Amino acid sequence: MSGSGGGKKRGLTGEDQTLWEEIAKSIKPLPGRRTKTGREPEALSVEDQLSRGVEKRNRPVVAQQAKHRDPPAPPLAKIDRRLKSKLSRGSADFDAKLDLHGHTQAEAKSRLMRFLETAQVREHALVLVITGKGKRSEDSWSNEGGVLKRQVPLWLSLPEFRALVIGFEEAALRHGGAGALYIRVRRRR
Repeated sequence: MSGSGGGKKRGLTGEDQTLWEEIAKSIKPLPGRRTKTGREPEALSVEDQLSRGVEKRNRPVVAQQAKHRDPPAPPLAKIDRRLKSKLSRGSADFDAKLDLHGHTQAEAKSRLMRFLETAQVREHALVLVITGKGKRSEDSWSNEGGVLKRQVPLWLSLPEFRALVIGFEEAALRHGGAGALYIRVRRRR
């Protein structure tokens, strides 16, 4: 054994042999190759692999993808009562305004997204979005209001909007009341 450092080669201890056998069970040979026994190894479930600590590269893609999901969208919060009171009295004001009157749902959603993205870039804290109250049909006594009045709050609750919005509430009468929303814009990260 010249050149090997003079050390004596030793075999695996009983504990090392047991550990090696456990690891060897979890190794999957390359496609088309067989193990020493000549048969394909048993596939381990994701749970078995995780519990045995099998290296990440040997785990199925599904287990890896579960760790790399997008973080959940931040929750929405109501507008502070004091701020809302100041807005209704006129002692505080919003930073920008968007009027969605006369737009289709698709146009309105797209415009709202662009408006909020721009507001976030410009570091606006509070914006006003006017949806309108909608036309009330004479043969209907329903107070549901217009499509945009109903849809905009639903859109603002979607994950793609929640990354831009902290919260929203119906505007004060002086700013449109039930036909408008105050929206608090989330700061960029």
